[in-house]
Amino acid sequence: MRATWWVVGGMGLGAGLMYVADPRSGRRRRAVAHDKALHAVHEAEDATCVVARDLAHRTRGFFFETLSRMRREEVDDRTIEARIRSALGRVCSHPHAIQVSVEQGRVRLDGVVLEAEHPRIRSRIARVRGVLEVTDHLQVFKQPGSHPELQGGAVRPGDRPEFLQRNWSPAARFVASLGGVSLLTWGISHRGVSGVASVLIGSLLTLRGITNIELKRLTGVGGGRLAIEVHKDITVHAPVEEVFGFWRAMENFPRFMSHVEEVRTSGEDRSHWRVRGPAGTVFEWEAIVTRLIPHQVLAWKSVEGSTVENAGIIHFEPAHDGSATRLDIRMSYNPPAGALGHAFARLLGADPKKQMDDDLMRLKSLIETGKATGHETVSREQLSPSTPERPGPWPVH
Repeated sequence: MRATWWVVGGMGLGAGLMYVADPRSGRRRRAVAHDKALHAVHEAEDATCVVARDLAHRTRGFFFETLSRMRREEVDDRTIEARIRSALGRVCSHPHAIQVSVEQGRVRLDGVVLEAEHPRIRSRIARVRGVLEVTDHLQVFKQPGSHPELQGGAVRPGDRPEFLQRNWSPAARFVASLGGVSLLTWGISHRGVSGVASVLIGSLLTLRGITNIELKRLTGVGGGRLAIEVHKDITVHAPVEEVFGFWRAMENFPRFMSHVEEVRTSGEDRSHWRVRGPAGTVFEWEAIVTRLIPHQVLAWKSVEGSTVENAGIIHFEPAHDGSATRLDIRMSYNPPAGALGHAFARLLGADPKKQMDDDLMRLKSLIETGKATGHETVSREQLSPSTPERPGPWPVH
């Protein structure tokens, strides 16, 4: 086993030396490597300072919080009511539907509340500093029904622990990364199921701490369409009517998009996409238009169960007194294996974000000059005319 590792290491070292010592491109590669290494050092220094400040502030806050809980404080009723209102905003979807009155630390609650939120509201208010007693006169309802106070509103997650939140603080990321590296190191030195499990958990925990991306988005399991988010904008020197018309003729997309093999329309707002991925893999999905305002807005999403779940929206805005069009494109997609699959695709030389940049430039060239190169060199005259009843989304990579 040790000999195998020596062989693999020697081959890797030889390949690396050939890469940086190449007579034609070696100098440029060494310069790029030097710049990236210097940038990484600066990033590490900045990250260290941020983590140190966050740890210092949290330690100081914890100390004074503990100190304040240990000593009895006299709090006026107005301050207690303000604290309760703040707490309600974290656990209640309709805080305005609850009336709070405080008298000498004793709290009375009136109004209406949803049954699913009622226990959490009582528990949270009882923990507010200065509250001595809670009298509950709330009317509890399973559904909003016809009560105006319970209409609308957003579900509040409550006071969630640090490691259950979507975004972690710098201190939490540092602790998670440190724990992940420890598990990874231990797993590598041990065999069996425990070692493999330790390596897997340690790797995921380290990546979660470094990237600050949720595990479901990293792995693509339960991440929906939000694993990877992309925002692009480009200005095309053509009227907005002409640019919008190009997007409506979906059958033309494979002719100037190198990764799109086929697009078939089936109805006014539905289309089938066949796209070539990294290493020759092919993905197919169905997409539907969810919002369409001619010459202004086009939004889409993939149907449920698609291999590559995606969604996005494009805004078309006139520019330069109507002689040009600005495209603002926002999209999200969930490739197989989530963000890890996206990173692996980049290692194989297939960067979806760069492919999108190239496709947008070919679209710009085709509209402005009449020629573009995708699977083949195509002129504007060879394209199918757009039809009003067939709006179509830009395919998500």
